[in-house]
Formats: sequence, structure tokens, C-alpha cells
Amino acid sequence: MRARPQFLRGDFEAAAFMAMKEVEVAVRARAGLSNTLVGTSLMQEAFKKPKDSNDPAIGGPLWQPGSEPGEAVALMELFTGAIGLFKNPVSHRRVDLTDPAEAAEIVLLAGLLLRLVTKIPPSASS
Repeated sequence: MRARPQFLRGDFEAAAFMAMKEVEVAVRARAGLSNTLVGTSLMQEAFKKPKDSNDPAIGGPLWQPGSEPGEAVALMELFTGAIGLFKNPVSHRRVDLTDPAEAAEIVLLAGLLLRLVTKIPPSASS
């Protein structure tokens, strides 16, 4: 993970940002969405629930039609919440992240999110 150098030198804010930026980049790439979509809007578009429950194929590129709908929405909310809470603030203002344990947990959460994105079958993201 690209956040390691920042973390090791004690720049925890940069490490958290870099880790969540990797999640954003991975979701965008996996979903095949434009660079104009960023942050929480990107997550909502990538994982969005279909408007018509009879045609689950019209959901977001990372919506998994075969999954339980509540869990699929929860997945979208997990990604949206993580980006909204841990990446967006650092993107727009100074955040004093001084606790190495908290920073490590954010980096670990980003690692989990990256793992979840790669587990989505390619057919669901095409």
C-alpha cells in the first residue's frame, strides 16, 4: 500500500489520505467511471441500487445483482462513509491526526475496502 512511507515517517494525516485515495482510485477503475466523479458521489454511483428491482442490471457498475439487496446497499454505504469520513476532510482542510493507532486503523480499513473491491466479480463491473 502506498501509505506506508507516510505512516512510517509519522505523517499520519497523509497516510490516511493516501490509503483512502487508493480506495477511490480502485473503485473508479473497477467501475469504469470517469475521473470527474470523486469522493462520496463516486461511491454512490459505483454501488448504486437499481431503481427498478425487476431489472437489477441497471444499478451501478459495482452493484451485485445476485447479492442480498440490504447487504449490497450496506456495502455502498460502507464505502461512501469511509471516503466521506476519512478522505474528504483531509482533501479539503488540515486534519490533526496524531494518534498512530487511529491512523493504522484507517489504513487497515482502506486495505479491507481494496480487498472487497477486488472480490467483486468482473461480470458485475462490466
